[in-house]
Amino acid sequence: MSLTKANIVDSVYRDLGLSKFESAQVIESLLEIIKRTLANGEHVLVSGFGKFCVNEKKERRGRHPQIGKDITVRSRRVVTFRCSRTLRERINGKN
Repeated sequence: MSLTKANIVDSVYRDLGLSKFESAQVIESLLEIIKRTLANGEHVLVSGFGKFCVNEKKERRGRHPQIGKDITVRSRRVVTFRCSRTLRERINGKN
């Protein structure tokens, strides 16, 4: 099962005692800040969790798999995530 935004709002509601509306606002604000920062090309570092990085991909040659035709894949920015050592150890049961 995936963790959804609604699940996160419910957790904040239970753990912090905020109203559902306030919890939703907090989560929406946090996600908006992260999206805006990434859109500006900046990295987002959350200590103990990981780092979201914006990387530039150059234009390159590709191949359309259905028709086998050569295509040009245009340059673009992509977001990558690298988890922290703390999170990696927790996931692997070392903590």
